[in-house]
Amino acid sequence: MKIFEELREDHEKQRSLLKILAETSGDTPARREYFTQLKEQLESHAVAEERYFYSKLMESDQTIDMSRHGIAEHHEIDELIETLENTDMGSSAWLTHLKSLQEKVEHHLADEEQEFFQVAGKVLNEQDKSKLAGDYREEMQKELAKH
Repeated sequence: MKIFEELREDHEKQRSLLKILAETSGDTPARREYFTQLKEQLESHAVAEERYFYSKLMESDQTIDMSRHGIAEHHEIDELIETLENTDMGSSAWLTHLKSLQEKVEHHLADEEQEFFQVAGKVLNEQDKSKLAGDYREEMQKELAKH
């Protein structure tokens, strides 16, 4: 498997969790569980992606700016997660913040899949794409195991 397929697989999990969460209401065990899963997915994904995708692409003039932009968006996502953690889960404000997170994450994923992956595909060779996929997946599993 190539790095792009590995990343897309996790992007789909994130989209699905966001969609499910957006349909929940109130401070319920289900909402708490889905939020915890989403938070763990996003945090683990950011670490693994920065370590085994962006860091490699920082080496190329063609992809350095895109990599920096992606990392900056990860920080914005972290801030939105923190805002959600500090907001009463049963309040309407929580859902408003969740919608902001959903928009930010979906924008970030679309940027990567529709633009960044195409450029990265030209920069990385086939061996890199396969090695990074394995390294990314291994790191993702390590990060998720910490939670």
